[in-house]
Amino acid sequence: MLGTNIGIDLGTTSIVIYIEGKGIVLSEPSVAAYDTNSGHLIAVGKKAYEMIGRTPDNIRIVKPMRHGVVSDFTATKHILRFFLSKICKNMIFKPNVVVCVPSMVTNLEKRTILDLITAAGAAKACLIEEPLAAALGAGLKSDRPKGAMVVDIGGGTTDVAVITMGCISVSDSVKVAGNAFDEAIMRQIRRERDVIIGERTAEFIKKQIGCSYLRSAELGLTVKGKHFITSMPVSIDVSSTEVYLAMRPQLESISETVRSVLELTPPELSADIADSGIYLTGGGALLHGIDKMLREKTGVKTFVAKDPLNCVALGTGEALSHIDI
Repeated sequence: MLGTNIGIDLGTTSIVIYIEGKGIVLSEPSVAAYDTNSGHLIAVGKKAYEMIGRTPDNIRIVKPMRHGVVSDFTATKHILRFFLSKICKNMIFKPNVVVCVPSMVTNLEKRTILDLITAAGAAKACLIEEPLAAALGAGLKSDRPKGAMVVDIGGGTTDVAVITMGCISVSDSVKVAGNAFDEAIMRQIRRERDVIIGERTAEFIKKQIGCSYLRSAELGLTVKGKHFITSMPVSIDVSSTEVYLAMRPQLESISETVRSVLELTPPELSADIADSGIYLTGGGALLHGIDKMLREKTGVKTFVAKDPLNCVALGTGEALSHIDI
């Protein structure tokens, strides 16, 4: 087949691109910045991400992916076209692209993503479901009649699926993931401390002291924000217990989704999962103690994949060898 084969993890928070034979060549936030006066694209990826919360009135920041699906077609096309032209500038033929989608997207959303990739410069576009790609990227051999469970906690969605013989047997998706954790932290600090913090600060708090259960030794962090009543800049100390209490409803939602998928799983596949365990992928798998939390909620041993952030992209790389089917 003419053209380079490329795998794209089109995530809510970041875009990861894999080239066959080279591996992962690009990983940047899925953010674009526009000049509101002219409508021109100013920045994409990391440069646009650094502008969040710090832009003048004439610059608009756009996050075109919401809950794993396209909410702004034009911005997503601009971002993909920029990245594809960046990595394909010396290629003669247009690339063939495999793109990941959440397991519960509609046919209309699938068609939108296919049209989007073609409009961005692909010769051929194919789709693969994120849990299946995550399983391939985690090194699970899914071509045998043996069940394995994958929980992919991304930025916008958490996908839970039981994989067997290269297909998804049972799956579910919930629109609760990393971004929902950030929003919960922002709400908690505003409600309890009367302090407003930005998205990047909330994400920093989550990464530094976020946890899925109460830590035995509490951690603290000093962050800066704006007082809700006086509108003056302030510094506050945030504890890991406070962050856990903020995220607990979202963590419960994810664990309930995992339990519901296990309840729907056929007995033979359940026996396989009890033997092999549950594998966690995605950026949310890096949250402290989330494997321990799911182990306690389900009674099934739980593991974090070797490279959870890039599992889906690596899985698309595995799928590229079968792009014809």
